[in-house]
Amino acid sequence: MEPYQSIGIKRRLGRFFRRDGRALIFAMDHGFEHGPTDFEPAWEHVDPKTIIRKVVRAGIDGVMMLPGIVRMAGTELKADTGLMVKLTSKTELRPKEEQLMQSQLAFVEDAIKLGADAIAATVYWGSPAEDAMMRQFAEIASYAHDLGFPVVQFAYPRGPYINEKYGKKEDYRVVMYGARAAAETGADMIKTYWTGSRETFAKVVEAAAGVPVLLSGGAKTESPVDFLKLVWEVIEAGGAGAVVGRNIFQREDPAPMIKALLRVVHRNEDPEEAAKAEGLL
Repeated sequence: MEPYQSIGIKRRLGRFFRRDGRALIFAMDHGFEHGPTDFEPAWEHVDPKTIIRKVVRAGIDGVMMLPGIVRMAGTELKADTGLMVKLTSKTELRPKEEQLMQSQLAFVEDAIKLGADAIAATVYWGSPAEDAMMRQFAEIASYAHDLGFPVVQFAYPRGPYINEKYGKKEDYRVVMYGARAAAETGADMIKTYWTGSRETFAKVVEAAAGVPVLLSGGAKTESPVDFLKLVWEVIEAGGAGAVVGRNIFQREDPAPMIKALLRVVHRNEDPEEAAKAEGLL
């Protein structure tokens, strides 16, 4: 028989992933990582309760937040909405030479107290501070797994050597490397960059060896259809979905975009048809 922890991890992962093995997760760590200016296109969303209420009503599968945001807006979540609590972060106020390190701002016990279903941490693979973040992730993952909680790694290749060797952090070879490193360090779910094509992202998925890989949504696209097409390519490549922030909260009314994304992620709908169905075209 499986140990108790294994059952707990599987059950909690099921709060994010539907029966198709896919998930659409809303990201709400931008106020800390990028600053409140990220909310200027839809300023009312600077209030976490406002935007969390909207995304939950629209049917999002899960939400990722930093601990303080959960404290402010966690009561807006439905019982069946997955809650991912991210324990590491950084601000853009720190010196540029220290931007390649994520610091721990809370602990596994804090995430559990907040009702987390999964616990997340970032590793900048290739960073001069890679060793510190690896150790940080290992400590978080070891304790969380002991208690039956799945662990999500935001596997982001960043660093001067990467830029020298690969030309840019989104090169599929280095993203593939980061995904493999995440899988080999015990991640139960991986969030990482788009690589530019379905074929190359499929290699990232294969390198993760069965650990679900989700797209990091990135900056808001000019057209809603452009982002829907991107997520569709991820799904076609074998990806498990997307973790999306700015392409949702920088819209005054995020519901049509969320519902269109859910059509693409869970129904394999054509992006343009999904956009038309939700009034985005």
